[in-house]
Amino acid sequence: MTETRTNFNLVNLIFAELARHPIRVLLFLMVLISAFAVIMSAHHNRQMSIALEQLMQDQDQLDIQWRHLILEQGALTDHNRIEVAMKKQLNMHRPNPENEVVVRLK
Repeated sequence: MTETRTNFNLVNLIFAELARHPIRVLLFLMVLISAFAVIMSAHHNRQMSIALEQLMQDQDQLDIQWRHLILEQGALTDHNRIEVAMKKQLNMHRPNPENEVVVRLK
């Protein structure tokens, strides 16, 4: 019985002290809220930095892929390559002057 009475008195004493110093309690709560806001801000900043780093890596990969595609396009559109493929695969050749036909439009 003495223990519950001591706990009850302790709770009453705590609430009495809190009521006597409301500004200190308010300042304490503001410090806690501020600390929580700093923690959340740092966490958000880290997450954004990680996302930025990932996007930069993706950009680098896309740049490399773009350069490879440009080189491939240059190789595929090379006139000599097209002429060789035309001769080998399609068995085509340049027409001789006697095979040329001139069409005149009115």
